[in-house]
Amino acid sequence: MSQKRNLQDLHHADNFYETERLMLRPMSLEDAEFILDLYNRSKFIRFIGDRNLKTVADAEDYIKNRFLPQFERLGYGNYLMITKEGNHKIGGVGIFERVGLEVVDIGFSLLDEFEGKGYAYEAALKIKSVGIDEFGLKKISAITTKDNFSSQKLIEKLGLKFRRYVTIPDDPEELMYYETD
Repeated sequence: MSQKRNLQDLHHADNFYETERLMLRPMSLEDAEFILDLYNRSKFIRFIGDRNLKTVADAEDYIKNRFLPQFERLGYGNYLMITKEGNHKIGGVGIFERVGLEVVDIGFSLLDEFEGKGYAYEAALKIKSVGIDEFGLKKISAITTKDNFSSQKLIEKLGLKFRRYVTIPDDPEELMYYETD
């Protein structure tokens, strides 16, 4: 029998995490409408990039081709942030393999209406500790644009230190690269 995780394992309780105000669960196909909305917000496109998702089917394909394979291969990836109060889908947080980076990258994005309330920090702190404590990651990195000051502050608050400027394949913009000690 194969040791490879199957998609049903993704719905097992050990892939769900909780913080004081949030539930974090692996992104799934049922989140396609949410991803379509989040990834087409102006701040997402400006600071993270245009993923060219125009329909729910595009978002489903993105989840199938980008999120699910990493969960299958590594056991971690992109998690949906859901508020405990009101059960609102508010953003994504995860640890990602990125082409062009040697160290896995922590990333986060929120719907505009939930920014400035500490949710991204709360979720990212939890996922960072999951990566280190449960998956044995020795280092975690983060990248952000030079003008995304709120992300820079959050990354530094997570304990990552600015190391250098980098570019990643298919993106000409120079990004700020942070890493844990």
